[in-house]
Amino acid sequence: MAIHLGGSSRNSLAATRDALDKSLAGLSGDAASALSSDLFVVVNALGQNVALRRAITDPSRSSADKEGLLKQLFGSRISEKALAIAVVAVSNRWSSPSDLLIATEQIAIQAEAGAANLRGELDKLEDEIFTFGRALAANQDLRNALNGNPDAISEKRALVDQVLKGATSSTRALVGQVVNGLWGRNIETALSDIAHATAEHRNLVVALVQSAIELSTDQKAKLAAALSKQVGQPVRVNVETNPKVIGGVSIRFRDELIDGTVISRMADASQALAGK
Repeated sequence: MAIHLGGSSRNSLAATRDALDKSLAGLSGDAASALSSDLFVVVNALGQNVALRRAITDPSRSSADKEGLLKQLFGSRISEKALAIAVVAVSNRWSSPSDLLIATEQIAIQAEAGAANLRGELDKLEDEIFTFGRALAANQDLRNALNGNPDAISEKRALVDQVLKGATSSTRALVGQVVNGLWGRNIETALSDIAHATAEHRNLVVALVQSAIELSTDQKAKLAAALSKQVGQPVRVNVETNPKVIGGVSIRFRDELIDGTVISRMADASQALAGK
């Protein structure tokens, strides 16, 4: 299942990702993992039921009707936060029913990537996914076992736990979830989809900063802390010196550019740069 969403689906994924970001703010790593697990409940239901995917993406049905259907199916099974994210997803338009499945899985993976980030393990998660991919490429028996009988879920998850013994809980959870539902992919493609989603989350928690002057280590730390406080997740700050920067500092974070002319919108960041 390659990640190629266009048109309305791309916009709908962005809106759903925004809902996830707001839900992750202030959560603990364990709470973020629980949110991911709940979102995978929705993913698995969508993957197993083509009729459900079609019904919930039918443009002739109202958003209220779709929300009611979600509450009926998942209201007692998942958290309010997870249900709210799912409601945002189905309230938007999708180019095809399969796009909703792809996007919901990406959001569920990014929730677990958020959990890893909160634990300070996002780098390790990405490294472990890469290493597991190398192991798959080198071991035909492992690939065959994970690509085999789709009903042998417990056996596959036991194998994943054995191979990933010692890995982070986020890595074990994500690989375990995708072997639970390949949805027409092979395990190699599913692993690539995990890597794609974690990279997308990485892009959301890195601030690219240009400063007219060199920033001290202390200033960088304070700026990172200020941005982290605003978004409710650890933010990594990459800084480069550029004397041409307007107003002394430029911060590109997510899809927003903040320069010195509007720095009042980032009062905490401004104070951090001043060393207060």
